[in-house]
Amino acid sequence: MLLALCGGLIERSTKGGLIVVGALNLGGSVEMIPNPVAVAELAVEKGAAQLLMPISSRRQLLDLADENGNKSEHRLLRRPGDAFMKAILE
Repeated sequence: MLLALCGGLIERSTKGGLIVVGALNLGGSVEMIPNPVAVAELAVEKGAAQLLMPISSRRQLLDLADENGNKSEHRLLRRPGDAFMKAILE
């Protein structure tokens, strides 16, 4: 919701095929998600081109099957501003 609001303010939409996972807080943090491998597999199943996840999920993504890891691009976020840059401006 934060990305949609920010995109609306500058009159730009988010990229198609993009899934952003994790709570983005205005306070400057990205909350960890409980099961990133299951989320990544579901994103691939639904046809996501790009998946943005918190950097805290990095180690668990090593358990992702190779066939699912190559079907979409996984990018990691340190802070909400990174999500904005990757989802709207890039």
